Amino acid sequence: MSKVLILEDEESIRSFIVINLKRNGFEVLEAADGNEALHKLTTVPDIDIALLDVMVPGIDGFEVCRRIRETNERLGIIFLTAKVQEQDKVYALSVGADDHVSKPFSPTELIARIQSLLRRVNVHREQSAKVSFQSGPFTLDLISKQFKRSGEAIELTPTEFSLVQFFLEKENTPLSRDSLLDHVWGKEYMGDPKIVDVNIRRLRQKIENNPSEPEFLQTVWGHGYKWKGQVQ
Repeated sequence: MSKVLILEDEESIRSFIVINLKRNGFEVLEAADGNEALHKLTTVPDIDIALLDVMVPGIDGFEVCRRIRETNERLGIIFLTAKVQEQDKVYALSVGADDHVSKPFSPTELIARIQSLLRRVNVHREQSAKVSFQSGPFTLDLISKQFKRSGEAIELTPTEFSLVQFFLEKENTPLSRDSLLDHVWGKEYMGDPKIVDVNIRRLRQKIENNPSEPEFLQTVWGHGYKWKGQVQ
């Protein structure tokens, strides 16, 4: 049974989410403020997904996310937020979130987003037929779940790991945003397609010498992106 932590200070909203998650077979843990959420993540290490509200007492949701990512790149994180401006969504992703859902949301949409992210988390954990990829200075080991550049580990979120694996499987092949969305987020994904671009930007910051002039994860104008295997 997958475990989901909910950080939400409004009890009525939290209870609504809890009821719907339990109906769909999830084990649920609750936190009403940022400190309580961080404590539960420490004491219950096998939590699969964290749902984080932004405006909560004490440490806000953005800071909770940032602190989680300091030690844990493998937890799936979704923001639940009334903030709908573009810069808020981009900021949520830039501090390490995998997805965001704007309030008000339907239970059906929230469950679909959680299940989509769980698939990426599980891909991050499970073995596949090919166990490793090598491209230039990069290696991706699907057994140890490690991504390295010249032997040095680079921490990836579940979404970033899935993106890198897909790019390495299709090395030097232009991939459209739609194909990336379908493969990594799932065909039922109902969010903003710009989530692809935000994750690519964050990934470039981790792997490129100069993210503004990427050598490896290149833009294919009018189409999408490709992983360039051999840099001239």
